[in-house]
Amino acid sequence: MADREEDEELQMALRMSLQGSPPAQPEPKRSKPPQSPAAESPEAEARRKQRELMAAAAEKRLRAAASPGPFSVAPSSPPPPQPEPAPVEPAPAPEAAREETAEPELEPTGVHMEEAKEPEVEEEVEEEEEGEELPPDVAEKLWAMVFGGGVSKAILAQWSNQGIRFSSDPETTMGLVQHEGGPCGVLATVQAYVLKYLLFFSDDLSNPEVSNPLYTLGQRRFSQSSFVAGDDFSSLTDDRKTRALVHAMVEILFLCGTGRRAVVASMARVNHGKNDAVLEGLSVESAMDLHKVLRISTFTSRKDAFDILLANIPLFESRLGAMLFLISALLSRGLEYIQADRDDPSQPLVTAPFGHASQEIVNLLLCGEAVPNVFDGKMDLGGGMSLKGIPNNVEVGFLTLLESLNLCKVGQYLKCPKWPIWVVGSESHYTVLFALNPNVQEENELEERESRIRRAFDAQDQSGGGGFISVEGFRQVLRDTDINFPSDKLEDLCNAGIIVWSEFWQALLQLDKRAGGMKDPTGLMGKKQFTIFHFNGIAKSVLNGNASVGGSVPIQRPRLCKLDVTVPPRWNQDEYLADVVSSSTSGSKDDSILSLAPPVQTSQHAPLVDCIRTRWPRAVCSWAGDMPSIV
Repeated sequence: MADREEDEELQMALRMSLQGSPPAQPEPKRSKPPQSPAAESPEAEARRKQRELMAAAAEKRLRAAASPGPFSVAPSSPPPPQPEPAPVEPAPAPEAAREETAEPELEPTGVHMEEAKEPEVEEEVEEEEEGEELPPDVAEKLWAMVFGGGVSKAILAQWSNQGIRFSSDPETTMGLVQHEGGPCGVLATVQAYVLKYLLFFSDDLSNPEVSNPLYTLGQRRFSQSSFVAGDDFSSLTDDRKTRALVHAMVEILFLCGTGRRAVVASMARVNHGKNDAVLEGLSVESAMDLHKVLRISTFTSRKDAFDILLANIPLFESRLGAMLFLISALLSRGLEYIQADRDDPSQPLVTAPFGHASQEIVNLLLCGEAVPNVFDGKMDLGGGMSLKGIPNNVEVGFLTLLESLNLCKVGQYLKCPKWPIWVVGSESHYTVLFALNPNVQEENELEERESRIRRAFDAQDQSGGGGFISVEGFRQVLRDTDINFPSDKLEDLCNAGIIVWSEFWQALLQLDKRAGGMKDPTGLMGKKQFTIFHFNGIAKSVLNGNASVGGSVPIQRPRLCKLDVTVPPRWNQDEYLADVVSSSTSGSKDDSILSLAPPVQTSQHAPLVDCIRTRWPRAVCSWAGDMPSIV
């Protein structure tokens, strides 16, 4: 009976302590008159202090249980607000809890008062590391912006089960593995930046400032051809890959924050590698869930952002990693700026019905603005209306199959990035294309000459971009570019009183390069040959799906494909081949000219080739093994 009575009194004391500070003159119900402090025996005092310690510990556990858990789903009605815990000392137990009652002997705990406070100090440190809580109204705006109002559970499952982690396969160890269909736009873009650091800044990964554009600018004072990477990806260490990933994340977030800030989203009370246990069973299905679990930290120092991201890599590797990084990028940009970037802010960024990352998400991570289009700059539609494209040069670029289908036009900013790395878009998936040598971006002699002639022509174009110039302007172009047409050809071009670019260009293709034209009978100046790699992070069956484990289950892993690319000269390929045949049938004994013809007989085609040709027209590609897949 005495035990039950004491338990009831302890529970009553805990309930009162949770309701706030006790009144100035508490009048608890007493089972018997209290003893005066002077009459309290040393044994009773020791037992009382022990109960106070136990009550304080129990109070802290009850308070933690009563407050919303870091990963709990929103209840039907929100719980009442709980009082803030005292910073150091627990609230004193009411007098009723101090009553002397008959009680069983307790085993000594051996814990002093100072030792009992240590877990509380640790808890405070953890809470400081968690960052700030996302306000409910901001969580609502963020959720509506990303998923809209009627998102399906299938789409939420895709975005709630995709971490940012590297492949365990030795051949594709430099690549991020994709398990779900929706977040590929985030993964592929992060992958592109990761490759930038792994391929071209591998020796500088210990420097937290390597992602600073000023540092990169200093490195680029040297010829980019000095940045030639190797293809032995199996030798990459985990530490090097992790640091490349953190550098990529820092660069993207500061890019979204216009170079001034980076916002890092994390989860409440998730750290020190305990993510799997804490995240098990977590369901994020509403803005309220997001509000409860999300914590945000803002950094203006790249080093500080690097350190916190490096410490939280296990969290980004967890199943919520892709969603957390997308939220970090959106908050780094600012939700108001995100909406202003878009042409139609009423649509969610995650597209229905399949939950793919929109072009706005990909563009945000590529250029720092959530613009919906891939052309350069803005397109003026008149009447004060315009469409927004890519505002400036980018570090890594973008190519898309949709351009080969004439559904869009990718501008030069995305086609010619600072580094030879491109996110590749298809109708439903994003992958990555990259080269080990930046000189694949460099123009050869004929390409440089074409660019020079085009600039001179455009300088004389007074039609507002109509593509034609006057005879007087045409003669100035010829002088500026050292072009010498035969008199009869020059007269033909000038007969109409205006010169159209397309006619001028066709005439240049017929004019020998020694006279300032573009025709090179040897094919040496215009031809390009290089190697390029394609990475698809989503798990695919290998070896045409015939490989299996135990003879029954196909091996699933990301795909890395090496392609040999040949780009013939700029002029018409049929005309070039006709010149070769003409030379060979005229009795020429020099077979070297014939060998310069593009290897049509050995070429292979795939949708990826169509994407490559939007960057290098008439490119011919070949590879060994399975066809590279962009879906």
